[in-house]
Amino acid sequence: MISVYAQRRARLAAQLGPQDVAIIPTAPVRPRNRDTDFLYRHDSYFYYLTGFTEPEACLVLKGDGQSTLFCQPKDLEREIWDGYRLGPEAAVATLGVDQAFSSNEINTRLPRLLENTNCVWFPFATHTGLAAQVETWLSQVRNRVRMGVQSPTHQGDLCALLDEMRLVKDTHEQDIMRRAARISAGAHVRAMQRSARMLRAGEEVREYHLDAELLHEFRQHGSQYPAYGSIVAAGANACVLHYQADKALVRPGDLVLIDAGCELDGYASDITRTFPADGKFTGAQRAVYDLVLASQEAAVAVTRAGRRFSDPHDATLAVLAQGLLDLGILDANRVGTAQDVIETRAYFPYYMHRTGHWLGMDVHDCGSYVEPGADDTGPARRDALSGETLRQRPSRILRPGMCTTIEPGLYLRASAELPEAFHNIGIRIEDDAIVTEDGCELITRDVPVKADEIEALMRDLA
Repeated sequence: MISVYAQRRARLAAQLGPQDVAIIPTAPVRPRNRDTDFLYRHDSYFYYLTGFTEPEACLVLKGDGQSTLFCQPKDLEREIWDGYRLGPEAAVATLGVDQAFSSNEINTRLPRLLENTNCVWFPFATHTGLAAQVETWLSQVRNRVRMGVQSPTHQGDLCALLDEMRLVKDTHEQDIMRRAARISAGAHVRAMQRSARMLRAGEEVREYHLDAELLHEFRQHGSQYPAYGSIVAAGANACVLHYQADKALVRPGDLVLIDAGCELDGYASDITRTFPADGKFTGAQRAVYDLVLASQEAAVAVTRAGRRFSDPHDATLAVLAQGLLDLGILDANRVGTAQDVIETRAYFPYYMHRTGHWLGMDVHDCGSYVEPGADDTGPARRDALSGETLRQRPSRILRPGMCTTIEPGLYLRASAELPEAFHNIGIRIEDDAIVTEDGCELITRDVPVKADEIEALMRDLA
């Protein structure tokens, strides 16, 4: 049976010219401080093609399909300190590559693999120093031209090919992402209930208490890491988009925004829920929450194959713009109708990000948001806030297997223009969606999203 990674290598090779060669390194080990390193995480492009998680590795793939892996050599002394290494000899059978060599040999062997090729492909602007290293290898090839060797005459950005491959998730990837989503949903449930339980018992609750629940649930169910730094934001902190979990008090009457997801077997999940710390929304909190949820429901309704990536955002804006007027957060006498709010971007002080992003091996996954090959000479428009003249480019058409987040929000910082009842309310609701022919599959709904269901979850703690 051909592994999913071998199939991907074959698909990529088929897109290269017959005399082309691709170089895909993994990520380096990164020092944290003094003599300790950050927990290692492989490069996503490299892992996508190999399923290999060790550092100091590089894949070389030729247009005829031949694959060569460079990896750490077996070293029993280092393995005592750092753990098991697969080694070149076992790599051929284990990973299904055609040949494998020690990474210590890359500077002598790789130039030979570049000889008599037409184009050398590698990921541009993703690995510091890689372009310079390629130039060093090419200089060695050029040194042999008098011996009849030909040097590549072109270079190509491999991201352009791999991004398109990674954008549509196969069934293998979707299954992993569903599992990651279930783990992350359980972590959110656990954090919600601990907040209510501790406050109900009169205990002091801090953001890091809830962060600890997330981390526990991730690891308890086999996740290797958080997919990103978890956001656990209480009260006014929820109005800071990329706030990191810290030590602020979680008080009764506060809203808590948690944006957190685990990474499982190389794939990310990404969930945001906002909940009342003690389990009961206030009137103003509930009004804003229901508005954000209605905007998400509008976005979900248009997330389907054949629609464009921008459609969920546009659907969200239509609901939020009218809702901001209805709640009195925006004054119709000053900003006009909902359409005026959208055209002038009067909503921007309260909603300043897009409604979604691609999701996959990276939490902000690769893939163009513009439809490939489409005419980019569309009408120009003047941005109402920046004054820039922007060219309208056609948004990506959604296809089955694409995975995106759907995450509207409102962030109401205290200000003289804002009714006091809405001060310091920050709400975001985020789910992960797999696009299907007739809609989308929300894979993160094992954690409640409706206000009544959240309150019930936090009330029933038996």
